[in-house]
Amino acid sequence: PLRCVWCDSAYAFGGGEWMTIDTIVNQVIAYQCQHVTVTGGEPLSQKRCLLLLERLSDAGLSISLETSGAIDLSEVDTRVSRVMDLKPPDSGEVERNRWSNMALLTDHDQLKFVIASRGDYEWACAVLNRYTLPGAMPVLFSPVHGQLPPKSLAEWILEDRLTVRMQMQMHKLIWGDRPGH
Repeated sequence: PLRCVWCDSAYAFGGGEWMTIDTIVNQVIAYQCQHVTVTGGEPLSQKRCLLLLERLSDAGLSISLETSGAIDLSEVDTRVSRVMDLKPPDSGEVERNRWSNMALLTDHDQLKFVIASRGDYEWACAVLNRYTLPGAMPVLFSPVHGQLPPKSLAEWILEDRLTVRMQMQMHKLIWGDRPGH
């Protein structure tokens, strides 16, 4: 249920109530989960996200941050695994990519491309050729739901023998395009 953080409190979409960061951390601990993903829009655009990530990490949880890569990652707690998107041309947001973040990625992180077309695929391949990424860092390619057939992307990856993981947007498969999912 953790989605966005504002000031000193957060809105937990699952319960529909406002909570402090302490309350959120305590609720997550009560779930007895080991892994928490902080996502939803762009979490780093929320004022208290860095504090939330730190506090969840302090609680001994494994934390991943889903980020667009448009905001500086240098202040993110090093215990947090960053799953950073790079926006391909067909997204209309390619100019928002913060290329300096590439140097901050480690083998603890993941790089993700959500691909809408063959042009996006070729762009992503060129990016991978341009940057030296940590060897063990997973690179994820996902087809844009309803726009690029997964079979096409899988065939391109196989033809080019890329060492990437193909990933489906599970939330789209399960809930479709309903807002809030």
